[in-house]
Amino acid sequence: MRHDEGSSNPSANRSFHDVLEARLSRREVMAGSLAVAATSFLAGSGLALAAGKGGPAAGKAAALMGFRPVAVAEGNGPIPTISADYTFEVLIPWGEPLVPGGPAYRGEPGTRPTAAEQEQQIGIGHDGMWYFPMDHRGRCDLALLVPRADASGRRRRALGTHKGMLAINHEFGENPHVLGKNTPESLEDVRVSQHAHGVSVVAIENIDGHWRTVSNPNTRRIHVNTPVEFSGPVAGHPLLDNLAGNEPAGTVNNCANGYTPWGTYLSCEENFNGYFGANGTFSPTPGQARYGFSVGGFGYGWHLFDPRFDLSDPGYANEQHRFGWVVEIDPFDGSRKPVKRTALGRFKHEGATFAEGQGGRAVVYMGDDERFDYIYKYVSADNWRSMLARGVSPLDEGTLYVARFDDDGSGEWIELSIADPRLAARFADQAEVLAFARAAADLLGATPMDRPEWSTVAADDMVYFTLTNNSRRTLADAANPLAPNRDGHIIRFMDGDRRIGTSFSWDLFLIARDTHGTEDSFSSPDGIWADPEGRILIETDGGQQDGLNNQLLVADMGTREIRRLLTGVTGDEITGIAVTPDRRTLFVNTQHPGEGNPAWSNFPATDADGNFVFDGVTIPRDCTLVIRRKDGGIIGS
Repeated sequence: MRHDEGSSNPSANRSFHDVLEARLSRREVMAGSLAVAATSFLAGSGLALAAGKGGPAAGKAAALMGFRPVAVAEGNGPIPTISADYTFEVLIPWGEPLVPGGPAYRGEPGTRPTAAEQEQQIGIGHDGMWYFPMDHRGRCDLALLVPRADASGRRRRALGTHKGMLAINHEFGENPHVLGKNTPESLEDVRVSQHAHGVSVVAIENIDGHWRTVSNPNTRRIHVNTPVEFSGPVAGHPLLDNLAGNEPAGTVNNCANGYTPWGTYLSCEENFNGYFGANGTFSPTPGQARYGFSVGGFGYGWHLFDPRFDLSDPGYANEQHRFGWVVEIDPFDGSRKPVKRTALGRFKHEGATFAEGQGGRAVVYMGDDERFDYIYKYVSADNWRSMLARGVSPLDEGTLYVARFDDDGSGEWIELSIADPRLAARFADQAEVLAFARAAADLLGATPMDRPEWSTVAADDMVYFTLTNNSRRTLADAANPLAPNRDGHIIRFMDGDRRIGTSFSWDLFLIARDTHGTEDSFSSPDGIWADPEGRILIETDGGQQDGLNNQLLVADMGTREIRRLLTGVTGDEITGIAVTPDRRTLFVNTQHPGEGNPAWSNFPATDADGNFVFDGVTIPRDCTLVIRRKDGGIIGS
């Protein structure tokens, strides 16, 4: 998203470019072979097995990725292009009824939904999402929740492979697209915009070979005015209290996501600052400046009619502190309020990837998506199953860390704790440390990164992080792939002590610049997900080289071979990844197709025969693409 490209980090912490320059000077990464990385990095960490006999081998590339890729010459236009071995259909476009028979918006020229209608419709800005398989009781099938290497036999025939709940984020929708005007003119306009943001939880089912929404009592929209609650160290703190006495409500700019093994969805609030503005005098404090608050925000104009978002209104002075969190949602209980888990810190969350650590600890990896910001890790205080059994959320009691990357391929997780004298001198208590996590990380010497976005845990047990880009790097000439870093890269690391340790080893996986001019060309890696067999799905968000639209690629973890599975439409972003338990169905999103401009794209508009058309007038709508192999095989194969 374009608003990720600013920078509000004034610290002089050593840049990741400096560290990487030193690392590359020893030629430990750019030799072009995983074997080189394995000897200098994986050996001694237990990961050599994953890169050799214990994991995908170089000779298995064809077996992992046998599909015919989309050629560079075919990867642009107003309609998505997919591999000849695959097919796709459209699901839940913006304005689609939450349940069959509800009010619908189809992109008719000159029209937009009302606030009341939008509250009953799929939102805009489709982004992170996850599919929660349903069992015969109508609950989450926890045995099928995490895709495994065994994707055949009884597992394929389980109910959850063709019926479940889809939780999906609605990151953003700018006024010209949502309202048909640049600035709201009434509270009704503001409510339309607010109701288009947030999260949708919808029941979907494969009926006669086609995925459709179906009725379910837990289907719901969660938006900016939905009641929420807070938990963890910041809950009940004066930082969350307003003189106006309004109850906590809403979630906004929900970008990437995560999910837990106990069957809940983690929705991440990213560029929350852009929805606030000021009608009166406003001069940002250092804490506000660090999160990018300004008089006009991103131009949504909510503050013009909704005092909650007016930074100059003393009655709502702490409303800003109620956003910027990870939000936990139960897809199978529509009566439960979303819960903002404050122990995970407040920043511009891109995603929240869950992994199980030593002793059954809950470990969550998170990126702060802005130029020169940081990578974080949270570790629960105890075994997550034991905590749940005691009625304690594993996401409420634990430790938050921020990453520092060192020259020699090692790194340290630095605890964000009020017990640290550097933080005790600045903050009054742990709640303030978490509410101003960025400023705390600045003080601790964390490594500023090039827009940390999604993360995933791969078959080699390493954590892969996408770093989308940073064109403001000026410390080296343009030939250096990271200064300026216009195209982004992917790093990977392994924590010590089975994820709960404070040390880690890191290395590079891919540098996007190196693919330009080839059939593997891509830029600005964003969404990422690794399957259990060694495939890594990569989505892009940003200007692509070689005339391409944004795209979905599949990479081999072992060989780093890349194949292009899908390209989107003019002006869009490809984002969001979810799979069914059998891995025969993949859900991804096209966000802001045509940048909302019908002169660029009308997708997913169709003619009377169901064929996609480009008519130049129908308003394009964000939507989910349901992708399958024509032969019914594993996605990515």
